[in-house]
Amino acid sequence: MAASTNPDLLAAQARAALDRDAYDYLATGAGQEVTLTENLAGWRLPLRPRVLRDVSTVDTETSLLGTPVAAPLGVAPLGFQRWFHPDGEVATAKGAAASLFVLSMRATTGFDQLTPVAGPWWCQVYRLQDRQLTVETIRQAVAAGARALVLTVDTPYAGEKARPTEPPAGLPVNALLPGQPGWDDPRCWVAADLSLADIGWFREISGLPVVVKGVLRGDDARECLAAGAAAIWVSNHGGRQLDGAVATATALPEVVAAVADRAEVYVDGGVRSGRDVARALALGARAAFLGRPVAWALAAGGVAGVRSLLDGIHAELWEAMALLGCATVDELIPDLVTGLAQ
Repeated sequence: MAASTNPDLLAAQARAALDRDAYDYLATGAGQEVTLTENLAGWRLPLRPRVLRDVSTVDTETSLLGTPVAAPLGVAPLGFQRWFHPDGEVATAKGAAASLFVLSMRATTGFDQLTPVAGPWWCQVYRLQDRQLTVETIRQAVAAGARALVLTVDTPYAGEKARPTEPPAGLPVNALLPGQPGWDDPRCWVAADLSLADIGWFREISGLPVVVKGVLRGDDARECLAAGAAAIWVSNHGGRQLDGAVATATALPEVVAAVADRAEVYVDGGVRSGRDVARALALGARAAFLGRPVAWALAAGGVAGVRSLLDGIHAELWEAMALLGCATVDELIPDLVTGLAQ
């Protein structure tokens, strides 16, 4: 594997580039880090390649909520990025310009700095204790060109981390709300009374499709769609919330079956290679999103690091598709994964 996509090497480079607190913030999971470990193990599904298929041309292109992308690969939302690199979200957006970039509501960069350099992007949101602050952020995101909202629903309270650290004083952690209270103000805490009705509320005030992120069950996925969700994102917050929660690779088939082609399904958590992306698509995901590896690449190499990582993952996906006998992403189906033959 090329050095630019080797997760162990990237993690080591990030550890060398960051102070201890910053690295631990990225690396930690909740509790005893069981889910963090299981997320990685979940993608170790043997592949069952087909042979004697015409793969003289392999096309990784697809679309996400109508936006064309070169590959079914995106950057998951990650807060506090200027803690990991001086250019923070600007560097990530530049490096991910050929992919779909999701901006965290806890960004350290304002919309005015992001939009001139970003390719297609969505904005991740929470419903804050202060609804008006939520509304103001969403209105700014819409005006800045966000193409969808990603509503994170698995964080009514922050899970206790195995290696708890806090962003340093002075980090601009309310950059999307200039002149407003910072994230240590209770008005900016995540609302614990979030409900299905809020999906429609976010859609109404934004006019944008709402992707619900943090779903691990089929029944929840169906209820989210009935409440107005445009897409479902299978996620356990990178193992940072409920320790012992099901790995995303394990949860994905149930959610895909429940959605039953009525909406797109995305996944994150433990995705580390283009082969993992191929597995995710074979299990029914429309796209896979990377979190920690992007942060490691940002810390280690800034714009070039992020670009090299995503280009490398894309190249690995192309190779995996070719060797699996798949000329298009639509040909990545469950019987290519051992144990899921139809």
